[in-house]
Amino acid sequence: MSEELKMSVSSMTRTKDNKAVYILFTDGEKSAELSLPEGKIISNKGFSDEEIAGLKYYICNNQETIYAMAKKVNPVKAMMNDGRPSAF
Repeated sequence: MSEELKMSVSSMTRTKDNKAVYILFTDGEKSAELSLPEGKIISNKGFSDEEIAGLKYYICNNQETIYAMAKKVNPVKAMMNDGRPSAF
């Protein structure tokens, strides 16, 4: 993985009685989406098995931080102005 690895975190979602957060990692042309709390791989395009293991290790060992980030995500605000500050 390069130093340009980026991580995006979804807002907290619910599936039945469980809370879930989706994490998207991108590194140039590579992308992988994983979920918490399961650590399940939703999709993978280009990351090696070893790299995926590292991403899973990261999210499992940083769950509190990722959940805190997810609680701050406002999907309506992001959708309205694409996450950019408004002009007024």
